[in-house]
Amino acid sequence: MKIVNWKNLEIIETPHKIDVRRLYDHNNAQVMHINLKPGESLKPHITPVDVFFFILEGTTDVQVGDETFRVEKDNLVESPKGIVHCLANTSDKIARIMVVKAPKPTNKTKLL
Repeated sequence: MKIVNWKNLEIIETPHKIDVRRLYDHNNAQVMHINLKPGESLKPHITPVDVFFFILEGTTDVQVGDETFRVEKDNLVESPKGIVHCLANTSDKIARIMVVKAPKPTNKTKLL
């Protein structure tokens, strides 16, 4: 059995310049942990695979396509492939999000 604690993983370099850590990385899926400080956000982007976001802590403004909703912890948001999406922490507390991409992308994400 393999057990992974996100706090023990290295922050990976991304164009978003935020705390992103790779929890799982196999051909069938990729799982990232995002730790957004107040005021931090991802750049709007489009992924070549389906994605879902699970809010682990705090609240996060989630944009998928033309819709943006403030999503509280313990909720999951789906984002189909080829649709612009973005995460932003407009609160005054930390927000933690698990991002699952399935299958693992073989093409790069398109930043907008």
